[in-house]
Amino acid sequence: MTDEEIYAEDEAHYLPVFARYKIVLDHGDGPYVYDTQGKKYLDYLGGIAVNVLGHNYPALVKAISEQAGKMIHCSNLYYTEVQAKAAEKLSELSKMDKVFFANSGAEANEGAIKLARKYAHLADKDKSQIITAVHSFHGRTIATLTATGQPKYHEGFGPLPNGFSYVDYNDIDQLEKMMSDKTCAVMLEAIQGEGGIHVPDEKYLQQVRKLCDKYNALLIFDEIQCGMGRTGTFFAYEQFGVKADIVTLAKGLAGGVPIGAFMTSNKVAAAFKLGDHGSTFGGNPLACAAANVVLDTIKDDNLMGNAKNVGNYLMGELNKLREKYPALIKEVRGRGLMVGMEINKPGREIVDACLNYGMIINCTAGNVLRFVPPLIINKHHVDELMPVLDRVLATQ
Repeated sequence: MTDEEIYAEDEAHYLPVFARYKIVLDHGDGPYVYDTQGKKYLDYLGGIAVNVLGHNYPALVKAISEQAGKMIHCSNLYYTEVQAKAAEKLSELSKMDKVFFANSGAEANEGAIKLARKYAHLADKDKSQIITAVHSFHGRTIATLTATGQPKYHEGFGPLPNGFSYVDYNDIDQLEKMMSDKTCAVMLEAIQGEGGIHVPDEKYLQQVRKLCDKYNALLIFDEIQCGMGRTGTFFAYEQFGVKADIVTLAKGLAGGVPIGAFMTSNKVAAAFKLGDHGSTFGGNPLACAAANVVLDTIKDDNLMGNAKNVGNYLMGELNKLREKYPALIKEVRGRGLMVGMEINKPGREIVDACLNYGMIINCTAGNVLRFVPPLIINKHHVDELMPVLDRVLATQ
C-alpha cells in the first residue's frame, strides 16, 4: 500500500481520536525509526516513554520470539514461571511485597484506586475521598480520567464517579486543608508527565507522606511515565526520600509489549479477597517474558546511570538554547531522560518542523516540548538533536 492508501484506509475505519502526523513508520533500530519512504528519524518520544530499550533490541526480540513459540497466553488460574520471575523482580526493586499485572497504565491505576478504596472501606465505609493534583494524568478509563486533574478530560463523560478532589501540585498547605479522616488516599505522579514535566519541591513528597500518616490515608505514586529508571533511579520517588503504600507502573515495563502493574505491602494487599480483582490478559507469558528482559537490562547495563548522565547533558544543552532564545524559552525542567522545555507559544509548529528534519519530539500541555527518548541514547544523540532544534527555534 502507498502512504496515501494507508491514510485513506485509516480515516475510513479507525476511530478519529488521534491527531496523527502524516508519516507511516515501518521499522526501527536502536533510537531511530524509519518510515515507508526510508527516511530516518531520531526518536526522542520513544512511544511516549515506552521504548526504553529503543527499537529492535536483540535480547528483547529474542525473548518475545522464543516465548511466542512456547505460549503467548494462559489464564491467570494457572502459574507461569515468567510471571513469577517478573513479580519477584518488581518486589525487589520496589521493596514491596505484592504485585498485580494489568495491561496498561490506566488499568494499573484503576487497580490501585480499587485497592485503596477497599482498604479504607474496611476501616470506615465513609472513608472514600481520593485527592489528586491539578495537571495530573492518570488514564482514560472513567475512574482514571476522573482522577486526572484536568477538566478537558472530563467534559462530556459525566456523570463521573464521586469521591475525587483536586489540589495544586506542590502546595502542601492546600493539601492539608483538603484532607480529613475521610481521606482514603492521595494519588500523585512523583514527577508530572502529561501536565508539563513538573518536578516537586525537594520536601513536598515527604510532607505529603506525613499528612497521609496523620489521617491514615494511603499514598499512591503513579510512576507510569516517570518510573523504569527514566529519571536516574528506578522509581522517581526514590530521589525524594519517601515511600508510597501503592506504586503503579506501565509504559516502559515491557519495552513496548502492553503491560501495567501495581505494587503494595502485605498489609494493604490483604484488603483484596479472592475475586475482588482480576485480568484476562494481565501478566500473560509474552508480556512477562518481555518485562523480565527490560528489568534485567535496566539493572545490569546501568541504564539508570546513563539516563542521569545523558539527561544532565541534554538539560545543559537545552539551557544553552534558553539563553540564546530568552524571549521564546521560559524554562527547562525535569530529571534524567524525562525533560520538558516550556516555551511562550503553542509547540505544535515546532514539533512539525523538527519532524521534517528527521527529529521526533512531542509537545504536551500545549506549550511544553517533551523529551522522553529510549534510555539507551548517549551524548552524540543529544548532539544530533541540538542543531535541528536550534535551526527550528531560530525561525519562531
